[in-house]
Parts: sequence; structure tokens; C-alpha cells
Amino acid sequence: MRVHVIHAHPVESSYNRALFNAVVDELTAKGHEVDALNLYEAEFDAVLSREERLNYHDVPGNLTPAVKPFVDRLMAAEALVFVHPVWNYGYPAILKGYFDRTFLPGVSFILEGGGDRGRLIPNLKNIKKVAFVTTYGGNRWRTMVMGDPPRRLARRWAWVTFRTRTPPKYLALYDMNNCTPDQLAGFIAKVRQAMSAF
Repeated sequence: MRVHVIHAHPVESSYNRALFNAVVDELTAKGHEVDALNLYEAEFDAVLSREERLNYHDVPGNLTPAVKPFVDRLMAAEALVFVHPVWNYGYPAILKGYFDRTFLPGVSFILEGGGDRGRLIPNLKNIKKVAFVTTYGGNRWRTMVMGDPPRRLARRWAWVTFRTRTPPKYLALYDMNNCTPDQLAGFIAKVRQAMSAF
């Protein structure tokens, strides 16, 4: 498959970058065509501009020159893997901005009837599989008390958005700052195994 791997962490020496590298390496080793995107290295601008918001519903005019290359990569993919940390019980701002700026009308959905009151029809029919690989600073219990918004978004929003046959795979390491080296290595091994079977 053509797998688009999207990474959202600014530090090249981070554990999260090691997860991204493991995902890319394993998918490539299994013969997938991998399109790896590091949002920070690509200098993706997470801010939805005034002009973009005003033209949000103007398909295809809502595809600005700044956004179109990222949309083209999304539309060429057959599967998606998002590798990111969880910060403040949510996505990093750059990843949230990526969703806001690329998952547009005419791209991730079609508004039948147009405008803000149109009926939403999912449009990313090219995507067959989705996975999230993520790390949390908080432990599982504390995160569950908060409702674990990133997990809920991945399992609900992503399933509705992509309409895949199975729910998105969600691989999460909780309380990573207190993990032993063996636990960190074990999670990378788990991610590699999941990507091997992807």
C-alpha cells in the first residue's frame, strides 16, 4: 500500500522520533510505498489564515498553494499512520493545524447542499487503514479520568472520517517519563510488530 506517515514532534533526538523512524523502517521493510512527512521539518504552518477561513467552502478554491501539496499527498495515500505525542490531553498544535488546514470540504468531506448547513459526506475513500502511534506523559488512570480525548478522537472521529472497515489502530505508551529503558524498547517492538502486520 501507499502509506502516508505523518509525524508531529519538534525534537530529532526524542523518543517520539524513534517511534516515527521505527514505523517508517518497518513499513518500508514490508514492501509498502512510504511517504514520510515530518510536519516540523516541512515547516508546516499550523495557523488557518483569515483568507483560508473565508474561502473554506469554495471548492476547489480553498486549496491554496501552501496547502495543496499536503492535500495531494493525503489524496495519494491508501493508508495513514500518525506518530505524535499527547500534550495537555490533546494533539500537538502543529498536528491540529494540519487537520484544520488540509481536511477541507472537497478533500476529507463533501457538503451536500453547501454552506455551513450542508449534509456532510465522507470523501477520503482512498484510505483503507489508519493507525495512531502516540506517547503520554500522564499515566493511564489519570488520563482516563480526563476522558482520554486523543484516544476518543482517534477511535471515533477518525473512523467516521475515513470510514475504514475496522477502527483505527491506537498504540499508546502512557506515563512514558517513568518508563524503564526496557519498557521503552518494548513499546518500540510492539509498534514494529503492529506495522509489520499493517
